[in-house]
Amino acid sequence: MRARYDQATAALDPPLAIVDEDAFDRNAADLTRRAANRPIRVATKSLRCRFLIERALARPGYQGVMCYSLPEALWLHAMGTCDDLLVAYPTVDRQALRALAADAQARQHITIMVDSTAQLDVVDRALGDDHPEIRVCLELDVSWRPLAGQPLVHIGTWRSPVHEPRQAAELAAVITRRSGFRLVGVMGYEGQIAGLGDAPPGHPVRAHLIRFIQARSVRELKARRAEAIRLVEAVTSLEFVNGGGTGSLESTTGDTSVTELTAGSGLVGPTLFDAYTRFTPAPALLFALPVVRRPGPAIATLFAGGYVASGTGTADRLPRPYLPAGLSLTGVEGAGEVQTPVRGAAAADLQPGDRVWLRHAKAGELAERFREYHIVHDDGQVTAVPTYRGEGQCFG
Repeated sequence: MRARYDQATAALDPPLAIVDEDAFDRNAADLTRRAANRPIRVATKSLRCRFLIERALARPGYQGVMCYSLPEALWLHAMGTCDDLLVAYPTVDRQALRALAADAQARQHITIMVDSTAQLDVVDRALGDDHPEIRVCLELDVSWRPLAGQPLVHIGTWRSPVHEPRQAAELAAVITRRSGFRLVGVMGYEGQIAGLGDAPPGHPVRAHLIRFIQARSVRELKARRAEAIRLVEAVTSLEFVNGGGTGSLESTTGDTSVTELTAGSGLVGPTLFDAYTRFTPAPALLFALPVVRRPGPAIATLFAGGYVASGTGTADRLPRPYLPAGLSLTGVEGAGEVQTPVRGAAAADLQPGDRVWLRHAKAGELAERFREYHIVHDDGQVTAVPTYRGEGQCFG
């Protein structure tokens, strides 16, 4: 594989990033298999490249996108990428809200997220009285609270304050009574299942605990979400109920209250998704750094490379050397802004001008580092496509 990537990009100078087209397509097919005929909404933050978003959407089983900001959704709509856009996080961007209100076509196809009346107030203040109808989705908190629903122990991401079914029904009733809003969907992201690998390498006790938590959470959530949807649909009809993520497709498909799933990271296979027993995505997105010096017999120093992923600030957020096999970062320098030393037996054969292929921890964030991705086709040919950054876009 290393020889194939080196040969395909021989005329290009690193640092550079590639997407293995065949690996991407195999991952896309595996996601639809795991989704068991439930449509998948593409999480754009995990790709941040219109070519890849559109490639996924062109495949059977994919329908709509989940954006991470309203400006992004407006741009993707204007570019004709998709006509079903759900914004995954509440927006307080007044300029973007005004742009949405002013575009009758966009208002038909873009849905914003809310989890409180305060967010509705933001929209009203930005748009004024009697503003056009805005499509909204209610976010249900689907984290696990093992102590009888009490927030003292909260396992999952801190997102919506709407945890109980009655809270969802109450907020749904408020939304439907307010002029200028239409409730069309409910969404819940089960991060404690979808985003937490159940097989962390070298930690068998932790793996056992994670599997225990996930199994309990799946059972609790299935009943609670079904009840929440039942109560909300007693208030108003819904167009969709969104759930899941790359790591939870199997369990979310078992919830009949969910009408669609979301996935994104599984299309490109970043390192944070190596630690799952349920699936194994192929590494489709890689980046190459050049060797610039040899400070020791089993050490090679690469140019740049400090592409550290967001989150907990732990070692699993660092990029990981991939090819040639047998390389690792040093504990003292890690991945640096201007240089990244790697060590291991394979380093002895590296010389200035050679390249090392690495994988990023979180899927979409690598696109913030590169203006283009080089798509490596099955025949070895390479096509350059712009990332969001390459198209002059920055949404977060």
